[in-house]
Amino acid sequence: MLNPKIEPILKQLNALILGKQEVIVQLMACILARGHVLLEDVPGVGKTTLAYALATVLGLKYQRVQFTNDMLPADLLGVSIFQPQKGQFTFHPGPIFHSFLLADEINRASPKLQSALLEAMEERQVSIDGETYALPKPFLVVATQNPIEQQGTYPLPEAQLDRFMMRLSLGYPAEQAEKKLYLQGDRRQFIPRLKQVANEALLCQWQKEAASVAIAPAAADYVYRLVEATRQPSKFKIGLSPRAGLALVTAAKAYAWLHGRQHVLPEDIKALWVVVAAHRLQPIETQRNSVVLLNEILNYVKVV
Repeated sequence: MLNPKIEPILKQLNALILGKQEVIVQLMACILARGHVLLEDVPGVGKTTLAYALATVLGLKYQRVQFTNDMLPADLLGVSIFQPQKGQFTFHPGPIFHSFLLADEINRASPKLQSALLEAMEERQVSIDGETYALPKPFLVVATQNPIEQQGTYPLPEAQLDRFMMRLSLGYPAEQAEKKLYLQGDRRQFIPRLKQVANEALLCQWQKEAASVAIAPAAADYVYRLVEATRQPSKFKIGLSPRAGLALVTAAKAYAWLHGRQHVLPEDIKALWVVVAAHRLQPIETQRNSVVLLNEILNYVKVV
């Protein structure tokens, strides 16, 4: 049973993005956990439409930034401009000063720009010319990247990937959903019909409620044993860090709250294990997939 506070949001998003209910639930859990999301997918499956629709129903100030390899940190963060009549510098904030930032094709950004984004995602603040500026509350980054496009891209560094709580993929629609799409037309035309359900203050309140969900010692032990299994020398180059385990716990709390519960169940942890862990790991055997290995771990690490 879904939390009645969130159900109107999910209902609208599911009507817009057809056949992707579980991905939308995972995305909503990430937002409730104050996490950032990496959407990795082929072009044309609705990543941007989903992001804009989500910002609309949540009532968040939305900004889309198309990342390019010649983009400078100042283009994203803002710049201080000297005003002679006042004899001082005035800061002009950049597009990052929005509650909801869609970083489109983030892997086209230069390493210097990615480093600038790193502080914003982790500290929720930016430093410019010795001054520190707080970002809005809430602050969410939804980034997209195309896994098959290599020309003109920069691989995201491990530190950057680690700042994304989840990596999600919409994938191609199911047969009936795609046929319905052909009959009804581009989903973006339906965005103006969406109704705002929340606002910034209400979302912050929901995030606090999700953070207060209880996790029993047995559930924490289960998370630890999953994380510890990735550190075995036969599977991954480097196992998951405690930060990754904490991200899984935080996301599981939000997932439980989203389903109307005040305690974490093993099913919450299982539902998010792969999307929280996969982008943080590199298999030792390059022909093996981290998702497959993580599902194997899920199968043999038992709930006690």
